[in-house]
Amino acid sequence: MRKDAMQPIQTLDEFFTRSGAEVSLYHMGRRVTPCRRETLRAFENGELAWPEPWQGHAKVAIVFRLGDMPEPAIWFLALPLDELGMLSPAQRDGFINRLLETLGRNVANLGTNELGRQETTDVDHLMKDNPLAFTPDITFQAMLNAQATHALGLPASQHLEPVEAYLSGQQVIDWQALGLQGIADYTVRLDQSVADTLAPRISTLPTSVIHSLCYCLEHQPLAEPVLSAIRERGEQAASAGDLETLCACIRAVGSTLTPEVGDWYTSLLKDSAACGPDVLAAIAGRGWSLLEDAERLPLFLQRLAEDKRTQFTAVIRDIALIPRLRLPVMIALRDAPAGSAIQQRMANVMAHR
Repeated sequence: MRKDAMQPIQTLDEFFTRSGAEVSLYHMGRRVTPCRRETLRAFENGELAWPEPWQGHAKVAIVFRLGDMPEPAIWFLALPLDELGMLSPAQRDGFINRLLETLGRNVANLGTNELGRQETTDVDHLMKDNPLAFTPDITFQAMLNAQATHALGLPASQHLEPVEAYLSGQQVIDWQALGLQGIADYTVRLDQSVADTLAPRISTLPTSVIHSLCYCLEHQPLAEPVLSAIRERGEQAASAGDLETLCACIRAVGSTLTPEVGDWYTSLLKDSAACGPDVLAAIAGRGWSLLEDAERLPLFLQRLAEDKRTQFTAVIRDIALIPRLRLPVMIALRDAPAGSAIQQRMANVMAHR
């Protein structure tokens, strides 16, 4: 028996290391993106705040094949965070204990990667009644499937072909028949040539299609032609009073860290008439990286404080959990001018504690 097999398993990372499982990790909170194994390891060891927290949790998809599993299993786990964005380990520890009890604490089998078929089935069933388990929304599920299959070199779903035909304009198809999984598969394969074909079509797409497309595009940086077309569609929506489409476009460009996106966000934040709770939520939820800016962050906080319809405290707490924004947010709140809307909202919060 290997020496490390004698040591108790205390983290999820240790479990997968000892089991010899094939593992892929994905962030599932603010967007669907690959997550490095080292990130989970450092997070579980208390060395790292979770980089993309969402609603007080580290939400992660673990795609793994254990023992002789015929197909990979997927666990969706929402690990609770403390006020600094670090792991609150109690529920994670309880899950690991339950996991080891399910396997009969057969550490020797874990070390030799010889789990039987029944044991791997039991592992797969651990999500039932698990307080850490969550169900992502359908777009996140579609994006995970698209990204995972693409990363593994597996074929896309059968829904991709009609989406390609429709979005390229090569074939007249009833857009209502397009599958969300096909749109997700399309976006993860959006290279420069496909982007050049898509961009001219964006201004004419039906509203429902542009919404689904935007909710898939938000998980990755966009090529310039698509970025510009999405921004133009968003500005058209703003002029027409179509708030839902405007917010979808704001979200779609949120992973693209370019001056064009930053300038658009700044222009929206400077326009008090355009910058309501939904727009602020879209920026904070998907474009948070662009708030790491000496002008844009104070302006965002100002708009958030000025609008009484916003959940000021909840939004502040949410973005302050993001490691790169925590200190800038604290400084911006501290340096808010006396008598400003920010100071007034903060005073109101303190008064009601």
